[in-house]
Amino acid sequence: MIGIALVGAGFIADYHLGGLKGIPEAAVRVIASRTQKRAADLARRFGVPDATCDVAAAIRRPDVDAVLITTPDDSHEALAVEALTAGRAVLLQKPMATDSMACRRILDAAARAGCDLQVSYMHRYFEEVVAARAMLREGAAGTVTTVRQRNATPGPDWGDWFFRKDRVGGGVVRQLGIHGIDLVEHLFGSIVAVSARTATLVPQRRLRDGRIVAVENADTAFAVYEIEGGPLVHHEMSMIEQAGTDRFRMEIYGTEGSLWLRTEHGLLAGSAAGGAGWTVPHLPQTLPGHRQHREWIDGLLGRVPPPSTGLAGLRSLLVAEAIARSADADGVRTIVESL
Repeated sequence: MIGIALVGAGFIADYHLGGLKGIPEAAVRVIASRTQKRAADLARRFGVPDATCDVAAAIRRPDVDAVLITTPDDSHEALAVEALTAGRAVLLQKPMATDSMACRRILDAAARAGCDLQVSYMHRYFEEVVAARAMLREGAAGTVTTVRQRNATPGPDWGDWFFRKDRVGGGVVRQLGIHGIDLVEHLFGSIVAVSARTATLVPQRRLRDGRIVAVENADTAFAVYEIEGGPLVHHEMSMIEQAGTDRFRMEIYGTEGSLWLRTEHGLLAGSAAGGAGWTVPHLPQTLPGHRQHREWIDGLLGRVPPPSTGLAGLRSLLVAEAIARSADADGVRTIVESL
């Protein structure tokens, strides 16, 4: 049995608690938040036996083996290092930290402690992504030549910290585009160079509580990725689209056909070269988050090799930083720093 402390009672905590609920070897022992009421309300909804505003005590409980961190970006490093130093495994909500140097310090702490470290990239565990990855490996599209990746939402309206440069320095790229960066590397390989443009097109936002806040970060970004030995990728990121995408949209084009994910053709559709129309494969139905958290727990129990999402967390920040450098240089081609 893996005892878990969840730190952070924001909206993404529901996804993780729901994903863990059907896994008998996982027991969420306590939820910790800055406010006792939020922790207690969340614990009550998910049947977690304890709630606290003492984060340090929750991390160091003797019945806790792993810590799941779902707090704002600028708190990730301190909490992850604290948990790893205490000998706990860590699953850290994306982005891994505010910059790549902080990511490296977290990885160093994990190495010193000998503890498992993972970063939550939920999109790679969606059924259509798992199926598409298998199809690509089997050559369903032939040699992939180009990819179009889109991540777009209306933007968060529940907290002002999303729009502050001192808390989310990369704006839409690090908050939303980071999902697409990881998905591209997960499916096609390492991004070695980028050319990008970013902009703040809506300089003020109204939050759901009525406050008007200034937007200090980019809310729109377009990037072109060069993949080592792979396709050319165009990535569009927006936090100002009222319709947006259903999590993401990906179009994959190859010499023998195309694959579309989360488009008007459904979660996954394929079209062979010279064929007529689209084929929609059957996808198994699983509970949201179950596949991801099942793999995490199995890795901690030694049943499967742990995934390497800790390194993926660093990789995605290195790409995000290359996007920022390219945009600052008017879109000039920029090399992604190596691990």
